[in-house]
Amino acid sequence: MISNLNYPIPNTFGIDAKARLFVEYYSLDELRQVLKEHKGERVLHIGQGSNLLFTKDFDGVILHSGMARAKFLDDEMVEAQNGLRLDDMISQLTDMGYSGLEKLSLIPGEVGASAVQNVGAYGVEAKDVIERVHTLDVETLEERVFSNAECKFGYRDSAFKHELKDKYIVTSVVYKVKPGDATKTREEIIETRNGKLPKVGEIGSAGSFFMNPFVPEAQAKELLKQYPDMPHFETPQGVKIPAAWLIEQCGWKGKMLGGAQVWPKQPLVIVNANHASAQDIMDLAKQISNSVHEKFNIRINPEVNYI
Repeated sequence: MISNLNYPIPNTFGIDAKARLFVEYYSLDELRQVLKEHKGERVLHIGQGSNLLFTKDFDGVILHSGMARAKFLDDEMVEAQNGLRLDDMISQLTDMGYSGLEKLSLIPGEVGASAVQNVGAYGVEAKDVIERVHTLDVETLEERVFSNAECKFGYRDSAFKHELKDKYIVTSVVYKVKPGDATKTREEIIETRNGKLPKVGEIGSAGSFFMNPFVPEAQAKELLKQYPDMPHFETPQGVKIPAAWLIEQCGWKGKMLGGAQVWPKQPLVIVNANHASAQDIMDLAKQISNSVHEKFNIRINPEVNYI
């Protein structure tokens, strides 16, 4: 277990924020120990910090998992520890001749966050390939396993963001896989993402900043009269309209506010283009959301969590 005082918090936005205490653990016993030692304090468990915007220093304990192994439970199940980078696992599975997760290639973040956030891309979400989620109860320090149904997965959502928030820490995830050559699909996904998204580590971002909105069918029909080329997808939650299209129609592509910028190749992404502050990013996001609401009467919400 490694502990550091006033430690810079890892985050893909590249925002300068420090934690009062940063602790990286390498076993469940170490995790139990640190939770016991800091019971009653403000504690936040993070992965790569790829879906977080730290608005100020964190007056508490930041936890990060150094557990990063995966193992086959049988021919169709792989259990991966929470600190393993999601794309590293997908790369390894692809090299070994297994498929199922390849469309999630290059999504930033770690295994634990994939279950909390229900990450997704190109028609596949984590919930489609997750069998169960192993956790540790923050209060009792006992292990508990949640079935896929118990996780209550939704669009970029799960019970771990609501009723189970701060009560359980995801420690490992069991994914369903199958034999099959996914190399070509993975390569195509990587090429597509690299062509329109900023590379993690080269320019600060959190990937997609906004969630795609869902609107009632009647509202979608009215919008289509005015915008017949508007992309839209009928779903059980309503008609999904790509947030990137809405943002681009409002003229935000490439625009800057302070050091924050709407990525020129993909308006769904906000980047730290020039030493942006968290306030720059929040102000830009708010202005984008307000302009989309004014033009389309649709509210788009951040996928990124403000801390």
